[in-house]
Amino acid sequence: MTQTTDARVDVGGLSDGPDVFARLTSPYRRELLAYCYRMLGSIHDAEDLVQEIYLRAWRAHETFEGRSSPRTWLYRIATNACLTALENRKRRPLPSGLGGPAEDPEGPMAPPPEVTWLQPFPDRMADTGAEDPAAIVAARSSLRLALIATLQYLPPRQRAVLILREVLALRATEVAELLGVSVPAVKSLLQRARAQLDQAAPYEDRTSETSDARRRELLDRYATAFENADVTALIGLLTEDAVLEMPPTPTWFAGREPIGRFFASRVLTEPGLFRTVPTAANGQPAVALYRRGPDGVHHAHAVTVLSAHEMGITRVVVFRDPDLFDLFGLPPALGPAPAGTGRSGGGSPAPDEPAP
Repeated sequence: MTQTTDARVDVGGLSDGPDVFARLTSPYRRELLAYCYRMLGSIHDAEDLVQEIYLRAWRAHETFEGRSSPRTWLYRIATNACLTALENRKRRPLPSGLGGPAEDPEGPMAPPPEVTWLQPFPDRMADTGAEDPAAIVAARSSLRLALIATLQYLPPRQRAVLILREVLALRATEVAELLGVSVPAVKSLLQRARAQLDQAAPYEDRTSETSDARRRELLDRYATAFENADVTALIGLLTEDAVLEMPPTPTWFAGREPIGRFFASRVLTEPGLFRTVPTAANGQPAVALYRRGPDGVHHAHAVTVLSAHEMGITRVVVFRDPDLFDLFGLPPALGPAPAGTGRSGGGSPAPDEPAP
């Protein structure tokens, strides 16, 4: 879950011009993006902030004195930018962080509240080119959706200290200098962050216990069941205590039986209504859902992130935000379905509440 620091450079390195500046700072862009996402819970906000961080860094590059590495210097700028961005902002939750589960899958769905929701993080944007399997697993683990959701409960400075120390492996002295506080203050902030994290954790996350092969198998079977509107097969993939969330809808369900009733009555009403494309987010298996519109074309509808365990799928989070598809490198619509897939041809989506 940790990342190594880089070596220090000559004092004049960053002031030698834009080409040198880019060469020395660009290797950290993706990890800074992941850091800002962990802090903010939004991939859109993180992208905007990274642009601002590099602009701030360029404007201040001539003042870089080489007492720390370029990486640590950039993280100082990034942390200050994140803390400023988080001022007067509420945390980004998932529906399960706002209240208890709904009891009637066939009942009315609650209207979307005025809430800024947590967003998923495309794995394609987290790839830093690491070849060490342990480093890859650590990077995935530090972006788990459950962890990001839990981090949102921490005050911004505690959040920063926890990420800098336990995810990025910066030394306590580096973090103290970065935040302009003492080393004992850093240790105190970290201790309080750990305690609050344990108390605030909204649910158990067991994705780290799952093999890659098992995750791929569950993802493939989930996608097939969804396309074929096979509720029985889909329910068979869920654990008994599975959870379904569908931001921006605040209504969520806990338990295999209520989830199955919801899918059967509101979502999987006919084969071919949905088509799927496998992807990955937050180090977890994910599937992009395309829903057939009145024009017969399958349009971008939602990105579903799965929490998988050897026993099955423990959590399904359906982010109904078509704007996410571009970040995942996915098209806004799919062409005609391949022949022989068993999917139905035309038709229009079933009326009712928006389906996940």
